[in-house]
This record gives sequence, C-alpha cells and structure tokens, in this order.
Amino acid sequence: MSGKFQGYLYLSLAMILVGSTVIASKVIAVGLAPFTATALRFAVAFPLFLLLMWFTRTSWPKLKVRDWLLLTAQAGAGSVGYTTLLISGLRLTSATDAGVVIGTLPVVSAAIAIVVLSERPDRRVLAAIVLAAVGVLTIVFKPSEGGVHSALGIALIFGAVICEGLFILLNKRVKTEISPLALSTLMAVLGFAVALVPALFETPSAEQIDRSAIVAVLYYALIPTVAGFVLWYAGSARVSGTEASVFTALAPVSAVLFAFLLLGEPVGVHQLLGIGCVLAAVLGLTLPQILAGRRTARALPAAEA
Repeated sequence: MSGKFQGYLYLSLAMILVGSTVIASKVIAVGLAPFTATALRFAVAFPLFLLLMWFTRTSWPKLKVRDWLLLTAQAGAGSVGYTTLLISGLRLTSATDAGVVIGTLPVVSAAIAIVVLSERPDRRVLAAIVLAAVGVLTIVFKPSEGGVHSALGIALIFGAVICEGLFILLNKRVKTEISPLALSTLMAVLGFAVALVPALFETPSAEQIDRSAIVAVLYYALIPTVAGFVLWYAGSARVSGTEASVFTALAPVSAVLFAFLLLGEPVGVHQLLGIGCVLAAVLGLTLPQILAGRRTARALPAAEA
C-alpha cells in the first residue's frame, strides 16, 4: 500500500468520524445540557491527549500573554461554541439537515477570511460561497415532512460552523509555532475550563440525564476527538494540504448517511439538493488547486530536462 493511498484512507476515516459527531450530538441533545456535555467531552479527551504527548515526546510551547488570550478565544469559539451550538441546534432540527449545514465549513472559512482579513476573492471563491448558501437555504425553506425541522435549529448549527471558521482564523493569528498535538491538548483543557462555568449553572437533575447521552459523549471524546485527530494528521503527513482539504467533503455525506442508517431519518429531495450544492462548493474550492499543483509537478521535471 503506497503512502499516498494510506493518507487518503486515514483522511477518509477521519472525516467519516467527524460526520458521526452529528449523530452523537443528536443523542446527547436528548439527555444532557450542552455545556455539561461539552465539559465532560473535554474532561475525557484531555488526559488522553496528555498521554499522546508523553508517548510522542511532544513538548509544550512557550507562549506569551497574547497567545494565551488567542488560544482561549479559540477554545471558546471552536471547541465550546461549536459543540454547544451543534447540540442546541439538534434539539430543534434533524441530523440530516445538520449534516448538510456542517459541510459548508470550508466555504464559511473562506467567507470569514474575506470579511475579517479583507482578502480579495476570485470568481471561484464567490461561486463556492453562493453554492453553499443555496445549499443551506434549500434546507431552511424546505416544507415540513413530518420530522423535526426548525429554521432556528438550522441557524444555531450554522452558528456552530461560523464558530469553527473563527477557530481557523484565530489559529492564523497565533505567532508562536505550536504542534498539532500540543494545540489539541491545549484546546481540550481550555475548552473544559470555558465550558465548566456555564455548566455549573445548568444543574441538570439526575432524572434528566440519559445513559445513552453519556455513552454518546464518551464516544465523541474518544473516537472523533482523539482518534480522529490521530487519523487526520497521519493522513495529512502523507498528502498535500490541498488534497487533504478535499476530504472535508466526506463529513456531510457521512453525517447524512449515518442519520439515515442509524436514526432512521428520511432523506428527501431537499436534503439531496442541499448536499449536492455544498459538495459542489467544496470541490469547486479545492479541486482546481490540486489540478494546478499536479500540472506544476509534471512541468518541473520537464523544465529540468
């Protein structure tokens, strides 16, 4: 098995696990308050990340005050904001709808860079943003088909995607170089600290806590959070960054499939149309870069010859 094929396999598994977090969050939404579930998720994941750091002999970065503030903001947005908004949104709408919306992350990240960093978008980026918006609006305005559907729920899930986009933006502002494993460990402990305070005010009663929700939180912490991290960076080390970005398109597809297979949710024309628009947007952003990179790689040996 070639190294590149291994990379593709690892990245595919990582994004399938990301898609499964929508199903886990749907189960969590029934039996646990969002901040309590988020704090528990990071409380479980943090010691495992510490163990990975010890095993790989990864050192802690030396951070300045500015970096600590940025990392705390990252944890608040990407770690806590994403998880709590996703869980809250899934109380009001279906996992199939949520799967379509989370697929817009690469496009939302590009849009945030345009707005916040004043980057000049080309036609390809603008077309991707329009396609992703059409995909989300297809879900928002679909007629009720007997399942759980709420425009507010979709808005909360889209808010979770924006939080994750802000996480990516804030990460670019951190000046100190931080290894991916150390960053994930810091996000786990800071995410736990940020989520713990509001979790103390949720004070759910013992009767409200569902055992399946606890199992879902443990799954979320152990499999997508920790194992997904290992798979993603093992895959990313074997392929280019633009190639890796294409695999983010698998997350919404796997989320919709899991919702259909595990939760028995119907997949209608609106979901299929929405996910088609989102996938076209993501692939439209990434495939031209890959093709251009391959043309450059083929041209180099010819130029040298």
